[in-house]
Amino acid sequence: MDAKRLSRLPRAEVGGKRFPVAVDRRARLLGLARLDREDAMPGLLIPDCACVHTFWMRFPLDLHFLDHRGGPLAARLTVPPRRLVYQQGAAMVLERPAPQGGESAPAPTWGGDVAR
Repeated sequence: MDAKRLSRLPRAEVGGKRFPVAVDRRARLLGLARLDREDAMPGLLIPDCACVHTFWMRFPLDLHFLDHRGGPLAARLTVPPRRLVYQQGAAMVLERPAPQGGESAPAPTWGGDVAR
């Protein structure tokens, strides 16, 4: 699949790290689907979203549901492919490839607004 599709997206800072932002219909629909795990790093921020699917995923996702300021509401970790996940009250979702094997992923540090 087109590994460059995330590199074309604008970026926003969440939890001290910059993520591509799904600003168009195609990016919102596809999310990280059909990408290899390495090409999906560091993840994807989907604004105006409270429900995501993991259809066509090649790896599990860590889903962080955020409020309108970018603060955490809920996290669903290691969500496998072929799932639909909803969080009431979420304003955006941060999709990240879940750590695998001996990897350790630093937890996002939440502090303040999402910076664009």
